[in-house]
Amino acid sequence: MTAITAARRKLRRFGDEEGMVTAFVVIFTLALLVMAGLVFDGGLTLAAKVRAIDDAQAAARAGAQAIDIPTYRATGTIILDPAQAVADADGFLAAAGEHGTVTVNGETVDVIVTITQPTQILPIVGVDHLTVSGTGSATAEQGP
Repeated sequence: MTAITAARRKLRRFGDEEGMVTAFVVIFTLALLVMAGLVFDGGLTLAAKVRAIDDAQAAARAGAQAIDIPTYRATGTIILDPAQAVADADGFLAAAGEHGTVTVNGETVDVIVTITQPTQILPIVGVDHLTVSGTGSATAEQGP
């Protein structure tokens, strides 16, 4: 048996696996891209979540400052002006470029901010955006 005949036998034996490496590389590359998307887009989404919480808390504090001044001057009791509290919190959110819902329950202002974060890498697997929300609450209190 010559060296050429032995090489042909090896080729025939491995010939039925032709293209297996290509399929493996394609699947592995796709998996790496999805993992990179999870890391990168997940980081952007986490940053959006932190921003939503920060903006919700700040808007709630802005709303909690809307006390009814005439009542406070007359009685020394802090009572929120609900309409003004909602307007102040909404004004803060508008200035921050965010959208949210504001509710007033007694002396407490509650704010929920929702942010839709577009993804950068994950659209290759059909995920165009991720939505996060943050909540904030503040109560009007009299200081010492």
